[in-house]
Amino acid sequence: MAIFSHNFEIGFRDVGKSNCLTNKGFIGYLEDIAGMHSNQVGYGLNDIATTGLTWVLLNWKVRIFKRPIYGETIIAKTWARRKEKFYTFRDYQIFDANNNVLAIATTKWVLINAKNMSIEKITDELIAKYTPENINVFEGENEINRICEPKNYTSSFLYTVQRKDIDINNHMHNLYYLDLAYETLPEEIYNNIEFNNFEIMYKKEIKFGETVKCLYAFTNNAHYITIKSVDEKTLHSIIKLYNK
Repeated sequence: MAIFSHNFEIGFRDVGKSNCLTNKGFIGYLEDIAGMHSNQVGYGLNDIATTGLTWVLLNWKVRIFKRPIYGETIIAKTWARRKEKFYTFRDYQIFDANNNVLAIATTKWVLINAKNMSIEKITDELIAKYTPENINVFEGENEINRICEPKNYTSSFLYTVQRKDIDINNHMHNLYYLDLAYETLPEEIYNNIEFNNFEIMYKKEIKFGETVKCLYAFTNNAHYITIKSVDEKTLHSIIKLYNK
């Protein structure tokens, strides 16, 4: 099954202003359909005990054209794309009931040994199970760029990771990094700007009980939130929020 498709009805927890789907809601559905696709080919959550392998996300790049509202049905589609030795790409499209494209996204993943958390080589045999497609939703652009850390910041706050933040890999779940980004934004930005483009780069996992420093900067027409250790020696993630 090369392109995997699933319908979702927009729920109450995933909408914000004007009853529209939030950015976190968008990537929540994309995360769900990626998991469903992996389940279909035998490398999903329920297969970890058998395969000893799990997928870990490295990057998001998302562009939103129109936001569906509460109760609306969306059609999400995803497919595996090319692979390198130790990472692979997955792309997505979201459509409304009239087949209009609402959003596109691409992601970058590594394959991890579930016991010792070491990075595994992605074999041709494994990726063939996904029947990769040569379709790049960001055709003509750099699909995923390294996000460079800003030189200066204007504000920051500290956050201690709680039990509710932890996923099956005993790390802070990838969706919650976006929560931290929004908590870090200045109030006037948070209240008045809706970001239809965002990128997330994950560098170092955050574990239960760790306190992190979230730093904010506005530069080159984008809002950057950098998540570091309190002493700022360890980089955990950089989130870039912007509009074209």
